[in-house]
Amino acid sequence: MSPRSASVNEELRRRSRERLLQAAVELVSERGYEATTLGDIADRAGSARGLVSYYFPGKRQLVQSAVHRLMHRTLEEALEREPRTEDGRERMARAIDGILGLARDRTVLMRQHMAGLLQAEGFVQCPEQQRLAELLRDTAARRGSQDVDHDYPMLRSQLMGAVYAMVLPNVPLPLTTLRAELFARYRLDWEQGVPPDAEASGGRCDTDLSRFFATDPTAPRSEGRSQGQGEGQSK
Repeated sequence: MSPRSASVNEELRRRSRERLLQAAVELVSERGYEATTLGDIADRAGSARGLVSYYFPGKRQLVQSAVHRLMHRTLEEALEREPRTEDGRERMARAIDGILGLARDRTVLMRQHMAGLLQAEGFVQCPEQQRLAELLRDTAARRGSQDVDHDYPMLRSQLMGAVYAMVLPNVPLPLTTLRAELFARYRLDWEQGVPPDAEASGGRCDTDLSRFFATDPTAPRSEGRSQGQGEGQSK
């Protein structure tokens, strides 16, 4: 049997990493951070347990990368939904609604994520976090920023503060209140983006996260364990 090519090995590694990211989001959403172990994540992903440390230094780094992936894919989906638009104010409204909607629909996950950011290591520098930063910088620029290096961190901090206020146990602020504050700050009309009342009839938390993670739906879940062992050894 001929050895796998470098491109095949790279694709297998990519799929394994994607499965781990998706499993981390699913399990932390279901159980919380402390009750989720790296072994649980590997088992849900169908990967060898030793493979987790091959991709990520630890659980905190894995979970942050996974949440940042969900955030940037949610943001991309919100920005590029139909009808497509290049209007900077509309894109800012969509960005705000995308992030606030994620905090509303994935409260446990986002609460654990915010707690992790307050740890000593802060942001984990990973491709997922970098992509999220790129999207927010672009949103600020299209909104008409004359100084993106100043306005992007302000936008990020405003969104982080709103998420924190929504997921704070026992005394959360409602989405509508926070949305109104952010829309006033950026001089947006309430009808822009996806107003809360516009989605009230059909809005719900989608439990299927597969579209946010580039996994192959035709591949058996158990495949990752045998492939993962080979991947870790081959690089």
